[in-house]
Amino acid sequence: MAASKTPTFYVYKDDAGELRWRLRSTNGKVIADSGEGYKTNRSLENAIGIIQGQASAAKTVYVK
Repeated sequence: MAASKTPTFYVYKDDAGELRWRLRSTNGKVIADSGEGYKTNRSLENAIGIIQGQASAAKTVYVK
């Protein structure tokens, strides 16, 4: 997959026919994925919206 100038969500259907996303960085590497399938575009887009809206405020926690 070609690199993009901005991080990009790529949406695809899994083997069960559900929608999933992968977030790729500008170098084309996957940096996050949905971890679950979504039955509707609306629920998929809602999940992506949550990531887009809240990721910049996320904290880092180191677990021992």
